[in-house]
Amino acid sequence: MDQALFEQVYDSVVKRESTYDGVYYTAVLTTHIVCRPSCRARTPKAGNVVFYGSLQEATRAGFRPCKRCRPEEGGRLRPDAVLAAQADAVMAERYGEKLTLQSLAEQLKVSPFHLQRTYKRVTGQSPAARLDQLRLEKASGLLADTGLAIAEVGKAVSFQGPSHFAAWFARKTGLAPTEYRTEFKGGIQHDPDTQDH
Repeated sequence: MDQALFEQVYDSVVKRESTYDGVYYTAVLTTHIVCRPSCRARTPKAGNVVFYGSLQEATRAGFRPCKRCRPEEGGRLRPDAVLAAQADAVMAERYGEKLTLQSLAEQLKVSPFHLQRTYKRVTGQSPAARLDQLRLEKASGLLADTGLAIAEVGKAVSFQGPSHFAAWFARKTGLAPTEYRTEFKGGIQHDPDTQDH
């Protein structure tokens, strides 16, 4: 499981949402218990969690089912949630490409209408909104943590022209990419000559 998808599924564990129930199983390394992501038990730290795609895998690895959330009883939205999770995995992998609802649906072998309706029912947002969110997270991270040129950052999140990327980024954040970078770096960098020793 790649990091972006891990964070997304872990976020549903923190919020105790049922989005991924029956799709992933939360195995807690410290207790050797496997739960549904929506389990009401205390939220485990991200570093103590492994996600499995099936309960069988988790139990084979030595985890026992939680008595509180009973993961062996299956998930409420299972087929729909599986499709949404598959869409998330594709988007997490291909956010840097020109990805349309049509091409996403083709890859998942469903109709665009079915994908749009199902994804929205499971997650509360459209695939396009989720893709936008992913791209914004990635672009913000690259602007804050790297010295990449604005055009390169845009290209990394699927924009061919820097002006198109800059307009999109400003619309989403209220700041131009250069302002965002200056503001973010300005907040964490200090002139070493003026620091207290």
